[in-house]
Amino acid sequence: MEQESKPGQLQVDIDDATARGVYANLALITHSETEFILDFIFLQPHSPKAKVLTRLVSSPVHAKRLLWALKDNIEKYEASFGVIPAGETPETAPPPSGVYQ
Repeated sequence: MEQESKPGQLQVDIDDATARGVYANLALITHSETEFILDFIFLQPHSPKAKVLTRLVSSPVHAKRLLWALKDNIEKYEASFGVIPAGETPETAPPPSGVYQ
């Protein structure tokens, strides 16, 4: 699969298997001085064990740019479809542990 690009834009190719994507409902995030590691996992209900499906390793600069891009896209999504209920209240927010489901 190839996406069209306009002059001056980056052309990105993606194979069919990658284009299908991988579903994850849990992310483990860790970092060192030089990199951020995001492990994406599918946690099945009532299962005590899970497997990392995809690991993304990125520089701190690119991790921050990813944060900005996600924030921008979430704002656009919510402008079109409404607020995403994700437990923003202190009682229901996830702990700041680096584990997000």
